[in-house]
Amino acid sequence: MKIKNVTFVGLGVMGYNMAGHLKKNNFNTTVYNRTESVAEKWINEFDGNYETTPGKASLNADIVFICVGRDEDLISVMEGSDGIIKNVKEDTIIVDHTTASANIAKKYYQQSKNNNFYFLDAPVSGGQAGAESGVLSIMVGGDEDKFNIIKPVMSAYGKTIELIGTAGSGQLAKMINQICIAGLVQGLSEALAFGKRADLDMEKVLKVISKGAAQSWQMENRYRTMLDGKFDYGFAVDWMRKDLSICFEEAKKNGSNLPITKIIDEYYKEIQNNGGNRFDTSSLMTLVDK
Repeated sequence: MKIKNVTFVGLGVMGYNMAGHLKKNNFNTTVYNRTESVAEKWINEFDGNYETTPGKASLNADIVFICVGRDEDLISVMEGSDGIIKNVKEDTIIVDHTTASANIAKKYYQQSKNNNFYFLDAPVSGGQAGAESGVLSIMVGGDEDKFNIIKPVMSAYGKTIELIGTAGSGQLAKMINQICIAGLVQGLSEALAFGKRADLDMEKVLKVISKGAAQSWQMENRYRTMLDGKFDYGFAVDWMRKDLSICFEEAKKNGSNLPITKIIDEYYKEIQNNGGNRFDTSSLMTLVDK
């Protein structure tokens, strides 16, 4: 199947750049965004096409990519007379990059299959910087034959792209990703605050330990901004708490225990209460570096 026409629905900090990479890779790219001014800016920068509803944007697409905020936003672009489901042609592949629940992924997978098109859940990791650079990690749930079609297209903005399993598996993998990040950032915050209080040269410390067992993406990319008390470089606290709430709901279903994650979620709640809703997730540093 030769992919020519693609649609991208949702031009937030992630989708804006992901759609841009598709256009740069010579796909005929049509976009839809709830805020028209953002879509107009994208058109001026990348010279693609814009439609006023997700349905119109999806009419002639071989693949429809979606990257919105939460389950409710996904429902709003998928359903209704102006939604994607009512307007895509047969055999269209819908790829959802939203971090959403596994349940909604399974629902749309089955609904799509019943109507002769296809749905894969494909949440991403790597943040705004990864989207800008085109090196995102993408974890996918769905049918292998459809994954094999979309993988070369997603390589426009993805570096590591893996089919995890059946529908919903991509979302479950993303939950694991967020659980890992929460604990890791808290540990990094405590370590940096400890080092500052010990009057160590943290540049030298990080130069050494970032090459050893303590190394992480967060350490490599966020230690400097954390030490400087700057927290506007990535994924916002509001969105992290949304993602963790999905993790907790899933944990109830499968019997998992997430004690540390629950503690860190409370820390993020405290940051929100302090007015840090739009701070990035490394702002846990604010609670230990006082």
